[in-house]
Amino acid sequence: MSKNFFFKSKGPFKLNILFPNQSDSKTLLKDIKTLEKAGKSDLTFFDSLNYKNQAENTKASCCITNENLKKYLPKSCETVSVKSVLFELAKVTLKFYPQTDLDYPDNSLKKPIKTKYKGVKFGNNVLIGNNVKIGKSSVIGSNTIIEQNVSIGKNCLVGSQIMIKNTVIGNNVVIQDGAKIGLKGFGFIPLKEKNLRIPHIGKVILEDNVEIGSSCTIDRGSIGDTIIGQNTFLDNQVHMAHNVKIGKNCMIAGQVGFAGSSTLGNNVSIGGQAGISGHLKIGNNVKIGGGSGVVKDIPDDTIVMGYPAVPLKEFLKKKQKWLKKTL
Repeated sequence: MSKNFFFKSKGPFKLNILFPNQSDSKTLLKDIKTLEKAGKSDLTFFDSLNYKNQAENTKASCCITNENLKKYLPKSCETVSVKSVLFELAKVTLKFYPQTDLDYPDNSLKKPIKTKYKGVKFGNNVLIGNNVKIGKSSVIGSNTIIEQNVSIGKNCLVGSQIMIKNTVIGNNVVIQDGAKIGLKGFGFIPLKEKNLRIPHIGKVILEDNVEIGSSCTIDRGSIGDTIIGQNTFLDNQVHMAHNVKIGKNCMIAGQVGFAGSSTLGNNVSIGGQAGISGHLKIGNNVKIGGGSGVVKDIPDDTIVMGYPAVPLKEFLKKKQKWLKKTL
């Protein structure tokens, strides 16, 4: 599922054309990918020690990084050393994928041809883009828009007033009314003259038996993908930012917010209105109390609560001390 069905690269480009002030190399680069997905003809980026292991094992031909981090990359990987990795990444991504810094309307949208989608039931005013695939026994509610190249599996229930783009959906998936899936995430670099939007060229993957509650927003990945694992359920009004990856059998209560690029293991439960900061690793079998603010990695089999979230026993001790002071 790593193939990009939704955005076509304008590459290849020579490295010295992409970075005329930083490199004289004429290495030919076909695409931009994450450290773990990049191959011999790809450009990647490395801007945090959180991704040291991926950097050491990358197969990328070239990497945008900085002077402090380039020592962790393989000798086979050429480096382009810059002051701001994300700034340079945004500029070069727009060369490969023009107009991906904004979501433009899909001009191919039309009413579905029912003979093309045998066994699929459509409500009123449904619009479908080119090359959309929908499996048998699926139901699409009224006023829903499914943009070009989206793939939906068998026996799925997609409610009313839903927008789906840049998304691959498995079998037996439920998406309740008002959800927005696969739209561009909130990514930009603040500049004095004008904020520079970061392009988003990834997609959303919803695996089998996932349920998405009403009015959830699931952003597509920036360079990689946003992924929700099998049998994971999201309550209403959950927001998931770009590149978030959630494991299997997770339960996410209402109004939980995920910042970009955090990863959750399997069997994770999160109470309502909790917030998960970006680039964190949440282990397997973790439980996070409602209203908590998670700002650090959480190991397997841990229960946390509070802001900042701490192990439950520590939270209860702090609460008891606070109560004694106030009584």
